[in-house]
Amino acid sequence: MAENAVETIVAAIAERLEAKNAAREQALTASRQVIRHAANGIRAIHRGQEVEAHAMLNEGREKLAGVTATLQNHPDIYWAGYMQDAQKELAEAFLLFALVREHPLPTPQDLGVEDAPYLNGLGEAASELRRYILDLLRHGTGEAARAEALLDTMDAVYSHLVTVDYPDALTNGLRRTTDLVRGVLERTRGDLTITIRQMELEAALKGRT
Repeated sequence: MAENAVETIVAAIAERLEAKNAAREQALTASRQVIRHAANGIRAIHRGQEVEAHAMLNEGREKLAGVTATLQNHPDIYWAGYMQDAQKELAEAFLLFALVREHPLPTPQDLGVEDAPYLNGLGEAASELRRYILDLLRHGTGEAARAEALLDTMDAVYSHLVTVDYPDALTNGLRRTTDLVRGVLERTRGDLTITIRQMELEAALKGRT
C-alpha cells in the first residue's frame, strides 16, 4: 500500500516537473530570441532603417507576449531573471526608437514588460543615444541642433531616473544603471561641446578667407 502511494506521488511530481522543465526551456529559447530581435532592431535604428527596425521590434514583442502567456502557471520561472533580461533589452530598443524619432514613449503595459526592466531599459536607451549623437556630429554642422536636442533628452531621462530611489531588490539594480547614464551623459556633453566649438571655429576661419 505504501509503495503504491509513493509511486503515485512521485509520478505526479515528476509530471509537474516535466511540464515546468519544458516551460523553462521554452522561456530560455524565447528570451534569447527576444534579445536578438532587440539587438538587431537597435542596429537598424542606428543605420536609419526605420521599417526594418519596427518589424524586428514588433516581432520581439510578439515573441515576448507568447512566452509570458505560457509562463502564467510558472511564476518561479517567469521571475528567474532571464525573462526580465529579455524585457529590459526589448524595452531599451523600443524606447530608443521612440526617442530618436520623437515619438510618444511606449508604457510598460504597451510593451508587456515589468516596471523594473522598463526603467533599466529606459536608462540603457538614454546611454545608447550617445552613439546616435556622435553619428549625427559626423554629418557636420547641420546636425548639431539635433544632437543638442538629444543630449537634452538624455539629461531629462537621467533627471527622472535618479528620483527613483528604492532598494535594488525592487528595481533590478536601477541605481547602477542610472550611475552609468550619468557618466555617459557627461562624456557626451563634453564631446558635443568640443565638437560644436570646433565647428564654430572652422566656420569663422572660412569666413575670413
